[in-house]
Amino acid sequence: MSRRRCRPVTMLAGLLVLALSALLLPSVVAAGTAAAGESHHRSVPLAELTVVSEQVASGLRRPIAITGLPDGRMLIAEKNGTVRAYHPDTGLAAEPVLDLTDRIDASDNERGLLGITPAPNFRRTGVLYVAYTSLPAGALTLARVPIGAPGQVQVLLTQEHAEYGNHNGGQVAFGRDGYLYWSLGDGGHANDPFKAGQNLGTLLGKIVRIDVNRTCGAQPYCVPSGNPFVGVPGARPEIWLYGLRNPWRFSVDPVDGSLWIGDVGQGLVEEINHIRPWQGGANLGWSCREGTPVFDPQQCRPGVRYTDPVFEYDHYNDNCSVTGGVVYRGSRTPEAWGTYVASDYCSTRVFAVRPKSGGGYETATIGNLPTQPTAIGTDVHGELYVLSDLPGWLSRVRFERVQAASR
Repeated sequence: MSRRRCRPVTMLAGLLVLALSALLLPSVVAAGTAAAGESHHRSVPLAELTVVSEQVASGLRRPIAITGLPDGRMLIAEKNGTVRAYHPDTGLAAEPVLDLTDRIDASDNERGLLGITPAPNFRRTGVLYVAYTSLPAGALTLARVPIGAPGQVQVLLTQEHAEYGNHNGGQVAFGRDGYLYWSLGDGGHANDPFKAGQNLGTLLGKIVRIDVNRTCGAQPYCVPSGNPFVGVPGARPEIWLYGLRNPWRFSVDPVDGSLWIGDVGQGLVEEINHIRPWQGGANLGWSCREGTPVFDPQQCRPGVRYTDPVFEYDHYNDNCSVTGGVVYRGSRTPEAWGTYVASDYCSTRVFAVRPKSGGGYETATIGNLPTQPTAIGTDVHGELYVLSDLPGWLSRVRFERVQAASR
């Protein structure tokens, strides 16, 4: 869904609420790490890659988040609150494996079930972590629930979000550090109405990091002592990153633990940020800046360091809203190993970004995905899948080599 600005023409019927979450399954990490040396050296220039997609399932109802399980299944979250399972051998299951519709406010284009990821010990516990907008007033909610047991939902953390229906964020993912990360938008509408992006006293416009394996006092989680704003007066200690507008899709690279964030812009640029594990506390700029351009000078503070995106693109040529993606760590196409891929809800262009060994980033546009991509995720083997919003499709994505254009 196009999650975005208050411009009706770009909001379409799209769903900018909303995966990629669990890149952190042990088998993915192991496979990726094992292939690291050989595959990295076999990578080719991005201009020699393109993507090809194959539809493998249909009949989904506004699918908005996807994650892989250790048994080879893919879990797909639908906006209304149901979770469906797909396996490449048996297809899309007819009945949901989890139904949370009685808890979820799915009103407006961008509210609903927004994110889903399995616990690192899912094989033993069957526990999922989910993010959604809750009834009755659309509060942003992070919870855990055993698969197939919706009556056992445990709410971990909430943030009020009643005034506007958009900019809900909603990605959830475990880092290599074992902590859970959750993204929240700036509160909705346009122009950062609550000036939340630069306000450390609210979770709006942030990515938070919490320890869900322990409890601290009355809280069903603990704040890691290494979080950057622990002990800072007036700041929420759960905050890991700030200065975001609507980071409703981010992912964790299972090899190096870095975060890749697609942050939806206001009306000028879409941005992709790459944050290393040691960059906790980074200020990504909103709403002083939109990408690299200054957006609201009154929100800019002297002496503040802003972290630039590693890639940004404008809203022209049919672009409207970034769909953050994942770093490819599969084995089917070693030439693409280590390449981050994202897309745009309207143009469906695939943007590839890869760090250079000597610093900086290589970027290229390498094809298109099926219509209205809402989430890009991986299976247990690190291979790519994409969801299409209103058509309700699931498609498998693969890389192919192409002849580089002569200069």
